[in-house]
Parts: sequence; structure tokens; C-alpha cells
Amino acid sequence: MKRRIKLFNPDVGSQEVKAVKNVLLSQFWASGAGVGKVKEFEDSLNKYIGSDTCVALNSGTAALHLAISLYDVKGKDVLVPSLTFVTTVHSIVYNGGRPVFIDVDPETLCISIEDLKQKLTSNAVAILPVHFGGYPCDLASIRDIAEDRNLHIVEDAAHSCGSTFKNERIGSHSETCCFSFHPVKNLAMPGGGAITLSGVDSKSKRKTLESRRWCGIQNRQGIYYDVAQLGWNYYMNELSAAIGLVQLAKLDKMNETRKKIAHAYSLNLQVDHKMPYSEECCYHLYWVRVRNRDDFIDRMNKAGIEVGLHYRPAHLMTMYRSYARAEELPNTEGLWKELVTLPMHTCLTDEEVNYIVEKSNEYSRTCDC
Repeated sequence: MKRRIKLFNPDVGSQEVKAVKNVLLSQFWASGAGVGKVKEFEDSLNKYIGSDTCVALNSGTAALHLAISLYDVKGKDVLVPSLTFVTTVHSIVYNGGRPVFIDVDPETLCISIEDLKQKLTSNAVAILPVHFGGYPCDLASIRDIAEDRNLHIVEDAAHSCGSTFKNERIGSHSETCCFSFHPVKNLAMPGGGAITLSGVDSKSKRKTLESRRWCGIQNRQGIYYDVAQLGWNYYMNELSAAIGLVQLAKLDKMNETRKKIAHAYSLNLQVDHKMPYSEECCYHLYWVRVRNRDDFIDRMNKAGIEVGLHYRPAHLMTMYRSYARAEELPNTEGLWKELVTLPMHTCLTDEEVNYIVEKSNEYSRTCDC
């Protein structure tokens, strides 16, 4: 049988199966009120992160949408890297804001602090940094800028459940931080997301988010309730939460495995540019840059290795082309054409990791580029 190494693969065992079975048999599968396993997951994640409170949702996109909705961004600027999944940018537009695209640091692919400083506008209201691949952004510098200009920070930590910055978990530093629990993520669910909140007004924000995730419902008394604001059908279901609780219990162990794989890549890959190694990164993905990407992808696929592209920058999408010129984002424009993601998941064996390294290095030695 031909070898096939997956790009992503969730780490699922008998405990997840048992958790799902128990929820199915309970006949209590979902509630917009966020009780049961959903509340248990919120409390457990909040404790793990070290935030003040946490609100569970049905996707990372929902988390970004509702987190931005906490701030008045209508007609205002939100500073965001273009090198991200497009829903990061959509979340700004959902709320009537205007994305201002920031270049990335070519070493980490996280938001460039220098470009961020240069593109601050008098109309800016928030910064939306992305911890790319799980690598932590320079939150200290971002916080300094935000405090100096009275800007909000909404972190996109879709890749970063378990990453740390200065030994504190991502999700505990800023007033709002958004997580995604898609099946390919470090903490995997069929679908899920969360917002962690910290600061003096975190409890009032939580109350607002609980209403907005459930169609605007509030002041529920038995079968009676009120709706005083617009809301969405964004609450997490019990099945996802049950899986999430099992995944959370083994998250650190799974992330250590990812770090071991990333360390092997970092030590042995003979490519010009590769993702830096850091003990603070949880390595949702591992990226390299190659000079002839299409040829590299073709060769890796023929060798039975699935690789990916994360991401086509948002400013190159038809919807966002008018928001930035190529010369405004030189690092993003240049490096994304070379960017490839290698397999990264806990199901990879040492033999498979060595094979991926071997085939990558074979390309580097023989490519005509």
C-alpha cells in the first residue's frame, strides 16, 4: 500500500468515544444557556489558561466575531496582519470596522511591531494580532502600543492553545483572546471556539457575550425571556464540550509531542527558511519556505506526504484588494509565495518525521531553483 502521511490528524482515543457516548445516552445534547458539559469546559479552560473568565462558542470565527463586537469599531480602523485565515479579517467587517493590514516579521510570521507603529492611525480602535502557527506574538510591545494609544487588543489564538508568552499562557495577557477548536487544532472538537476575558470589566463582558451567543436572549426566568440586542446562534453543544474536556486533560502532553517534532524539524531540515524553535510555541503547524513551491508540493505529494499552504494573504483576496498595495506589505508579499506547511500532529511516528525531513532535504539538494 502506498505511504500517505497526513498534514493534520486529531489525537482521538477511547476516552473521547466514551465521553460522546455518555452525552448521546443522556439525551441532553445542547442548550443555549451554556450549562452541563459546556459550563464544565468553560471552567476547566479558564483555569488552564489563567484568565478571569471564559465563554465557549461553536467556532473560532464566532469567537472573533463576538470579541470584536464588544468594542465600537463601526467606521473605525482595526490593525491586523494580512497573513492569516480570512475570517480573522471578516470579523472586523462583520462589526462595521475597516481592516488596516500590517506586515509580518519574516522570522516568525507574526505581526511586525515596526510596521504596526508606522501604520497607526488616528481612527484606530483595536489591534488584532495573530499567533501564527502557535508562535507567540510580542505581546509586551503590542501592549505598550495599545496603552499609549488607548487601543483594545483582541488576540487571535486560533493556533495557540497551550502556547505561552513569558511563561504565562496565551489567553491570560489581554482583555480578549479568541481560540478555535476545529478538528485539526491542538485541542480538537467537531467544532468549537472560546473567548477568554481578563480585566476589571470581564464579568460584564461575559454577560454580554452569553446573550449574543444565544440569539440575544437575556433575563431568562423559567420559560420567559427577553431580547434587547442582536445575537447569533453561536453556542457550543454538549458533544463538542465533552470531547473538549478529554482533549484539554491531555493537551500539555500532546503539545510536548508537537514540540518534539518541531525540534526534529528545526535541527534537521536543510531549507533556507524554517519556523524557529521555541519552548513557548505549541506548534499547531510547522512552516518552511522553498523557492519553487509548486515543484516542492508536487514532489512531496508524490512521496506520499501531504503538505499545505497557510495562508494566501487576505489583501490578495478580491474582497480586500482595495485595502492595501503590494509595496505596503513587502514581507507578506514575498514570503507567502514560498510558504509551505509540513505535517504536524501527534500521530506522526519518528520514522515518518525522518522520512519527511529526508524528502524535504532531498528536494533542497536537487531542485533547479
